[in-house]
Amino acid sequence: MNVPENEPKEPRSVTLLLHCPLRLGLAAGLTQFIYTHGGRILYHEQYVDTDGSITKENKSEVEDEQMALLQSHRIDVVVLARYMQILTGRFVEAYLSRMINIHHAFLPAFPGARPYYSARERGVKMIGATSHYVTETLDAGPIIEQDVLHVTHRHSVQDLIRSGRDLEKVVLSRAIRSHIEWKIIVHKGRTVVFH
Repeated sequence: MNVPENEPKEPRSVTLLLHCPLRLGLAAGLTQFIYTHGGRILYHEQYVDTDGSITKENKSEVEDEQMALLQSHRIDVVVLARYMQILTGRFVEAYLSRMINIHHAFLPAFPGARPYYSARERGVKMIGATSHYVTETLDAGPIIEQDVLHVTHRHSVQDLIRSGRDLEKVVLSRAIRSHIEWKIIVHKGRTVVFH
C-alpha cells in the first residue's frame, strides 16, 4: 500500500531495504514508502553490486552516498537482503542493532555462491534461514529469528532454492516486525525476542 503524502504524522520506525530480490510480502515490488506492521519501508535498489562496481577505491564514497540517503529519509532500520557487500565498521557502528541481514542457515557448513547445490550433494535433511543484526564480523551478529524446513532426497536443487527463499521471506519479515515493534533486547552479543 503506497503512503499518501498527507498520512498522519505518528512516531513510526522507518526501514530501508537496500536490495531485496526476495520481494518480501511486506515490500513486494514497491519503490517508495509503504506502511507495514506499524513501520514504513523504503525499498531501494540503487546500490546493487552485481557487476563488481563497488571496489576498494570507491567503497568509502559509495558508503557516504548510502549514509546520506539513510539520513535524508530519517531511516531507523536498514535491511540488507542479498546486498553482497561487507560494510565498513563506521557504517555498522552508525546503525548498530538497527541493521538486519538475512541468509540461508547453511553457514558456515556450505559457504559460497551455490550452497544449495553443496547441501543437496551432502544429503541435507533440513534447510533454514537466519536473520541477525549486522556486526563488523561477517554473518556473526546477534540472531533475531531462525526457522527450518525438513527436506528429503526427493527435493531437487531448485526445490531447495525455492523453499529456502520462501523461508527467508518469512524469517526476515518476522525479524523486521519484531524490531519495529520493540520486541528485541540485545545484550552481550545475544538477543532476547519477545513473541
